[in-house]
Amino acid sequence: MIAIVSDTHSRTGHELAGRTLEAVRRADLVVHAGDFTTTAVLDAFEAESSRLVAVRGNNATAAVTDRLPAVRTFEENGVRFALTHRQRGGSTGLSLFGQERDADVVVSGHTHRHLVEQAGEVLLLNPGSYAQPRGNRPTHIELEPEGKGFAGRVYEMSGELVTEFPV
Repeated sequence: MIAIVSDTHSRTGHELAGRTLEAVRRADLVVHAGDFTTTAVLDAFEAESSRLVAVRGNNATAAVTDRLPAVRTFEENGVRFALTHRQRGGSTGLSLFGQERDADVVVSGHTHRHLVEQAGEVLLLNPGSYAQPRGNRPTHIELEPEGKGFAGRVYEMSGELVTEFPV
């Protein structure tokens, strides 16, 4: 299972709780779309994750920036993912970012609002922010392997299912 989170914005710890904490602990892979803010938060995430793939965000300290790239590309279960914190140009910019990397899925953060949107050949995913939703729902995404792809679900930190989608 893949747990996807973003926008922690803490200075001291991972701020994980409820279903989000459970998902991160049981995931084979945790994907973080940026804004750890400090290395203490990044270290706390690494301690909870069996495997972490992450990028820096726009609020990263220099020490976090030194440890994390701005973008990453990786494959899981036959699906190619492109990971970034943000791209200018909204859905079009994210779709172009994914096409440039031959990705099936683009994972981004920054907005603090979850998103599941098909943009041409690229699926756009934003887990929102579980820790600082800024008036939005505190959410994360879980991807369960299913054939050559995934069954995707957006959950609130409380465990409430928000939406389901195929990947």
